[in-house]
Amino acid sequence: MTHSPLRRRGLALAAGAGVAALLLTGCVASERDDSADDGGGSDVDTTFVFAASSDPASLDPSLAQDGETFRVSRQIFEGLVGTEPGTADPAPLLAEDWESSEDGMSHTFTLKQDVTFHDGTPFNAEAVCFNFDRWYNWTGVLASEAVGYYYNKLFKGYASNPDDAVYKSCTTDGDDKVTIELNKPFAGFVASLSLPAFAMQSPSALEEFSADEVGGTAEAPVLSEYAQGHPVGTGPFQFDSWAPGENVTLTAYGDYWGDQGQIEEVIFRVIGDPTARRQALEAGDIDGYDLVGPADTQALEDKGFTMVSRPPFTVLYLAFNQAVPELQDLEVRQALSYAIDKDALIKQVLPEGTEKATQFVPPVVNGYNEGVTTYDYDPDMAKSLLEDAGYTADNPLSLTFNYPVNVSRPYMPDPEQIFTVLARQLEEVGVQITPETDAWNPDYLEKITATPDHGIHLLGWTGDYNDTDNFVGVFFGQQSSEWGFDNPELFTALSEARGVSSIDEQTPLYEAINEQVAQFIPGVPIAHPAPTLAFDERVESYPASPVNDEVFTDIVLTK
Repeated sequence: MTHSPLRRRGLALAAGAGVAALLLTGCVASERDDSADDGGGSDVDTTFVFAASSDPASLDPSLAQDGETFRVSRQIFEGLVGTEPGTADPAPLLAEDWESSEDGMSHTFTLKQDVTFHDGTPFNAEAVCFNFDRWYNWTGVLASEAVGYYYNKLFKGYASNPDDAVYKSCTTDGDDKVTIELNKPFAGFVASLSLPAFAMQSPSALEEFSADEVGGTAEAPVLSEYAQGHPVGTGPFQFDSWAPGENVTLTAYGDYWGDQGQIEEVIFRVIGDPTARRQALEAGDIDGYDLVGPADTQALEDKGFTMVSRPPFTVLYLAFNQAVPELQDLEVRQALSYAIDKDALIKQVLPEGTEKATQFVPPVVNGYNEGVTTYDYDPDMAKSLLEDAGYTADNPLSLTFNYPVNVSRPYMPDPEQIFTVLARQLEEVGVQITPETDAWNPDYLEKITATPDHGIHLLGWTGDYNDTDNFVGVFFGQQSSEWGFDNPELFTALSEARGVSSIDEQTPLYEAINEQVAQFIPGVPIAHPAPTLAFDERVESYPASPVNDEVFTDIVLTK
């Protein structure tokens, strides 16, 4: 099939589908240069300060899996494929269009011409193949589940195990055409390229700053010089400075191929506490922030600030690590499921607009099963199942409950509040809970995704693109440290479904998979939260996206 012509990023998107027009009445940001002119005769402060909830995990997006890293990288880097504004659907970006073979095993991309990386290196077909071959040839720590997360999850194998790999080869045809051949079918291949993890990076900078010299272990990697301070992409903003615990500063790239917009400098200021982020907005110290705490929404509205909620494209879950012997018992997993009162949790601690989850995909995703098996809140049933499994008041089930601290995520705005409610519900049916906390990055993510050293735990997902495999395939498509189980039947079903190119044929396969997951109970899908943002009054519009594909060139400022 052939895709539509390239849509340029820029201010034209401000009127596009899904862009939230924000008429904000908040405080005026302080400590700014008010003399900048937007070219239209009015003074506009061209520095935009956004409060992040944590440091980026890495400046190399191919070695990241978290939203705060990707928020920064979307300003610096671009991929072959982007998303249609306000949706999770793929759209041209550095590739003007593409053609895919009928069997989905070959994809030819026609590239945008006259594009350069921030270091002056030309973006062309050779650069595309350099990036694909870089990922494919990773070994050791880079090829681990925790470090090379997205490539590992979606492309399955490397040059060292080619029979397992989805990727086969990249071939150039002049400077502006490239063909990617696959070794195995992957229906979501084109859509997956909208992920920041697969953005194009300068071959010159990757080599100069030894991007693949990552040391340490999968559990405690030591990032390369490139990943700590020399990211180079084709995006509208180039890297200026950052050190952990300090602001990330970006400046406009003067030779950007698209529309630059009004903003000349972007500052990401890390403010881990949701209340502190609200106070910073009220004081005029920042222009906006994401992940507004549910308790703050009304207070900000009352003061004239306007909150914008993204469409729910997330899932919050309580996961059961089956490396813990007690959690290998299906009756125990059933009991824990019946013990959770999702409605009460949503009402008490999650944002307005949150939807209750019955499965690990949102309702808008293909294969959502309306008739899936559910475990509605029933504490008596939970107690009975625990007794059947051999746990009584004299011999209670005792579990470690892991959750992160000092962080907010789109699916988990206040982890401690969520933990408190869930722990109380579990304790009411006789489960003894031992809390265990870690800082989000790197400690919590690495412990949960790279080691078996955890119990039941809070985590979740913001969908990256509209493909079912991006949810259940990432979670349950292969053995992983997070879930700790081996289920060949489920792995095979997911592998087969991801290769079916017809949506009509895929749908019943994924409906059956969602029922299979529901009966197996790897964890409890709790909710599909609707993340909320808040802004200063000078922000007239912001390009809200269900997959967080929000590039700051598309922000419209009034002063």
